[in-house]
Amino acid sequence: MKEFDRLVQIVADLRNPEAGCPWDKIQTHKSLVPNFIEELYESIEAIESGDMKDLSEELGDLMLHIVMQSRIAEETGDFKMSEVLQGINEKLIRRHPHIYADEQVEDAKGVKLNWEQIKLKEKTHRKSALEGVPRGMPKLIVAQRMQEKAAAVGFDWDNHHQVFDKLSEEIAELKEAIEEEDPVHIEEELGDLLFTVVNLSRKLGIDAEMALSVTNRKFERRFMQVEEIYKDKKTKMHDSNLEQLDEVWEAVKDTEK
Repeated sequence: MKEFDRLVQIVADLRNPEAGCPWDKIQTHKSLVPNFIEELYESIEAIESGDMKDLSEELGDLMLHIVMQSRIAEETGDFKMSEVLQGINEKLIRRHPHIYADEQVEDAKGVKLNWEQIKLKEKTHRKSALEGVPRGMPKLIVAQRMQEKAAAVGFDWDNHHQVFDKLSEEIAELKEAIEEEDPVHIEEELGDLLFTVVNLSRKLGIDAEMALSVTNRKFERRFMQVEEIYKDKKTKMHDSNLEQLDEVWEAVKDTEK
């Protein structure tokens, strides 16, 4: 807490209208958004890379933005940091009745479902259970969060086997759209297929965005190895046919195994 209080004071010094930093004191809630988002993604990158030293630093950068946003709000009389902390503390206690009350849940899945149901009761001003999902987030995350909210009110598959059946159905419909050569229909069916894949991820307890991120990194790593092999052979990739490229790709995969 001593270091946290120190950070709060430093931000207040930087925001001082007279003696503060020329850059920091002119920032607003909105002007900080691009940097805020950048710091968040840098934190995610540190998590994915497993670099804990980097993660520690990036979390500090994120904390700075939280304190800065709170300081700006305090200056305009909207709220104080103490209210931010009080709000999240009370929310955590309220939404964990299995810890702070006598409610029973079976597992983590039950906890998440319970959280969504409590949240739905609290947000009485919302007209739909799907409200509250920021549309600016990566679309895989949006899809998964929408599905979780729908599941909280009972709109969900019983198990992942049913999702596999739906997946087969969507693949067949996409093939039909492709045969029709209708771009609008193809786009729609491809979207349905992706949405169903996200549903499958959710039912399997896997975060779709994280799963794709892992695959992206794997593809990048293997592709760069293929490039290195061609550089060592002093040949160009585009001079090879797909069969030759796939042979090198499989060799890289075997090396990793």
